[in-house]
Amino acid sequence: MGELIRFNEPPDAVCIIRLSAIGDTCHTVPVVRAIQAAWPNTKITWIVGKVEHALLAGLEGVEFIVLDKGRGWAGYLALRRDLRGRRFPLLLHMHASLRANIVSTFVSAETRLGFDKARARDHQWLFCNAYLSATPQQHVMDGLFEFADAVGIAHAEPRWDIPVSGADGEFAARHIDGSHPTLIISPCTGQRFRNYRNWRVERYAAVADYAATRFGARTILTGGPTELERKYGSEIAARAAEPVTNLVGQSTLKQLLALISRANAVLCPDSGPAHMATAVGTPVVGLYATSNRHRTGPYLSQHLVVDKYPEAVEHEFGKRVEELRWGERVRNPDAMDLIEVDDVLPKLDLAFGQLGNEDPGPAPPAALPQP
Repeated sequence: MGELIRFNEPPDAVCIIRLSAIGDTCHTVPVVRAIQAAWPNTKITWIVGKVEHALLAGLEGVEFIVLDKGRGWAGYLALRRDLRGRRFPLLLHMHASLRANIVSTFVSAETRLGFDKARARDHQWLFCNAYLSATPQQHVMDGLFEFADAVGIAHAEPRWDIPVSGADGEFAARHIDGSHPTLIISPCTGQRFRNYRNWRVERYAAVADYAATRFGARTILTGGPTELERKYGSEIAARAAEPVTNLVGQSTLKQLLALISRANAVLCPDSGPAHMATAVGTPVVGLYATSNRHRTGPYLSQHLVVDKYPEAVEHEFGKRVEELRWGERVRNPDAMDLIEVDDVLPKLDLAFGQLGNEDPGPAPPAALPQP
C-alpha cells in the first residue's frame, strides 16, 4: 500500500475520475498537465460532471466523458455505454464519493489507484487495487498531485491553461475594458444547504465602496442563476453607495473565467470562483471562517485569505484546530460574522498592489463605518 507504481514505458491511456466540484476539478487540471508533460503520447480520458465540463471543455489533449447526474440513472447508463469495450492500463480514481465509486465500476482498468483508507470516503478502497500513502493535513491540490507522484511523475509549478473562446473573451472585454481597476465579488456559494459560508450583504457593499474610493475600482458582482445568488446580487447593488455592475446569473462559466482573468482581484468565500481565479493568476481575497484555508483556500493566494477559522472552531467546538479532524467544517452561518470589514480592507490593498497598481497613499483615517 502506497508503493510507487512503475511502468516500463508510459501507458498508452489513462482514465481519470474527478466529477466535481468546480474547485476540485480546477485542482485536478495541474495534475493532468503534469501527466501530459511527462507522458506526451499517453491519451487522457477524464470522466467529469456536466456542470464542471462547461468550464473545462476544450482542455487541450483531454477526452472528456460527461456524467449528467441530472438525468438520474439514465445518465449513468449513458456513461456506461460510452465506456463499453474500452480498457485502460491505469485509472486514477481521484474522487472519493459514492457517485464516483459507481462510475468507477464502468471503467475497465488494470491498475486502479485511489486514496489511502483515511481519505477514501464512502469505501472507495473497495473499488481500487492500489492506494496512495497516508499523508495527513494537505491542501486538496497537493493531495491530488500525489496521484502523479505515485506513478513517478514529477511536477513543478501548477499550470492550467483552461481555454475560453473569442466570444467569451469579448463578453469579458465589454465589461472590463482596462480603463479602471476591477474588483469581482462572487458573494456566495449558491448551494442551498451550504449558506454557512456566505458573508453579510452590507459588508460586501462596504468593501465595494472602499474599492471605488481608494482605488477608483469598478466592482462587478457575479454568481449563478439561483434565487439565493440573485438576491445577494440585487441587495449588494442596492446597498452600495458607489455604482456596481450586477452580472449575477448572466454569465456562463467560461465567460466568468474570462471576466476573472481580466480583473485585478476577486473577493469571495470558499467557493469555485476562488479556484477559477487561481487558475488564471488573479489574486483572491478569500473569506474563510467555516473551512480551513490550509486545505481548501486559494492555492496561490493564501497570504490574502482572511482566516477566522481558528476562532470559529473555538466558538463552535470549544477546541483548537489541531484537535479536530482535518477539514472539519463549521456549519454555523454565524461564524462568517467573525470576519469584519476592517479585516478585509488590508487584504484588498495587498491584492491590488500585487498586480503593480500605483500606491494610492494611506487609507482614509476611518475608511468606512463597520456595518
